[in-house]
Amino acid sequence: MTLQTERPAALPSPRTRSTPRWAALGPRNIGAVYVLGLIVVLFTIYLPVTYPTLATVKQVANGYSITAMAALALVVPLATRTFDLSFAYVMTLSGVTAAHFVVAGVHPVLAMGLGMLAALLIGALNGLVVVGMRIDSFIGTLATGSLVQASIIFFTNDQIVSGVELAGGFAQLAQVQFGGFTGPAVYAVVLAALLWYLLEHTVTGRRIYAVGFNPDAARLASIRVDRIRFGALIVSSAIAGFAGLCLASSLSAGSPTAGTAYLLPAFAAVFVGATQLRAGRFNAWGTLIAVVMLGAGTVGLSLAAAPNYAADMFTGVVLIGALAATGLQRRRVRRG
Repeated sequence: MTLQTERPAALPSPRTRSTPRWAALGPRNIGAVYVLGLIVVLFTIYLPVTYPTLATVKQVANGYSITAMAALALVVPLATRTFDLSFAYVMTLSGVTAAHFVVAGVHPVLAMGLGMLAALLIGALNGLVVVGMRIDSFIGTLATGSLVQASIIFFTNDQIVSGVELAGGFAQLAQVQFGGFTGPAVYAVVLAALLWYLLEHTVTGRRIYAVGFNPDAARLASIRVDRIRFGALIVSSAIAGFAGLCLASSLSAGSPTAGTAYLLPAFAAVFVGATQLRAGRFNAWGTLIAVVMLGAGTVGLSLAAAPNYAADMFTGVVLIGALAATGLQRRRVRRG
């Protein structure tokens, strides 16, 4: 009788052990960082005096902080495969509501609370339409957004809500400074950290991603899919409402069309973010990276005195590329 000895498992080669580390720094994982670096190099060569400065860094951070919060509002619903096209109109609604009550003599804190309440009501309405009535989220939230915009125009008579009262405590929400960076820039980082913790380190976050990747399998796993999607729309409206308050505070006015301009940049940023760090997953830090990339490119075009349409063209090209890359990564994840 012969004794058979079990062969020890072969140790992974140094190359195999180092692969994940290099993969984390590869273009597939942080491609936007490489694009950002290329943008910085090109504009530094073209604008060596005005572009590579601390003032440009602050301009990107402060000028695109509202865009960052608008994009972060989309992270949770899109992670559940739910579109929210009403977020831009919710931004307008919360800002106009708060500005109206401040001008009417209401304390700024209470006025901002009323603006947030209006945003949350629209989030509940979105949940009722999308989850309760089973209407496609793309169409349903677009419809509610159109209703919100029509209501804003009706009640404001398409006039900007303004007054000296808005230059007081209400303006401090956005105009407060932290080392040269405005409040919204700091708020965006804090929101990103909260969303990162929710999605990456909680059971709810794992359920959100499960609903987004395969809702049928999530139901079989006893995950309450409808409740998750409803909550995602509430979260979206809450973040969009806060972004709208910051926008109205920075303008010291409530514009009836203020949020519309953030529709395309926010979607561009969140879809580019889905190709960063967490392949095929919508995530907070990837979204912030995408916002910085878009901001660096747009600010560079502005400093170079490019035509007005150049910024929109740049954002549109980035969005198309992000959609293509996101779809490719999702197919790879599913095959894996």
